[in-house]
Amino acid sequence: MPLLVDTDGFAKLGVAGLLELLFELLGVGVAECRRLPALPHMLRRGSLPRRYGQPACDALIATAEAMEVAPSASTEWVDRLVGVPQVDPGEAQLYACAAESSLMLITGDKRALVPVAKVPGFAEALAGRVITLEAALIALCDKLGDDHVSAAVAPLLAKDIALRICFSAANASPRPALISYFENLKREVAPLVLWEPPPV
Repeated sequence: MPLLVDTDGFAKLGVAGLLELLFELLGVGVAECRRLPALPHMLRRGSLPRRYGQPACDALIATAEAMEVAPSASTEWVDRLVGVPQVDPGEAQLYACAAESSLMLITGDKRALVPVAKVPGFAEALAGRVITLEAALIALCDKLGDDHVSAAVAPLLAKDIALRICFSAANASPRPALISYFENLKREVAPLVLWEPPPV
């Protein structure tokens, strides 16, 4: 079963070197994952290299190109998201595809997720299928250890306030803060039920 990955989730986990480790945790290979058509181009130029640096983005191009493009969703699902605040056309395609074909979706974009969760039909169709960055990082901490994940996300901290708080050196462990952010997000997207990290 294909696994969808949005651009934000790909970039953040990819720059941290955690993307393929998450795929392994989920039991899928890169070839089973799907992305938006523009992702390789976005890694070569534009906002992603400006945000994360060209060398970091160049290192991810081969992974992006090894993933097939996500299938197009029907207009029935896509049309429900037209005009929804914070949801761009690419995100609309991924959410519609996940809802229509009962696929898992990794997302690093909470701004789009919150309004999508309120659109009729999406909470039911996406129940348990949306993997947020916080849930992914909790699962990776459980599998790899806090120190490994803390070192991996270091390149992201200057760009992401929430991660900077969670992985602050003042915290004995990033888990409590990650869990707090995740619990808050679960309340924000209700009635959508998010994917939960597997129990340890």
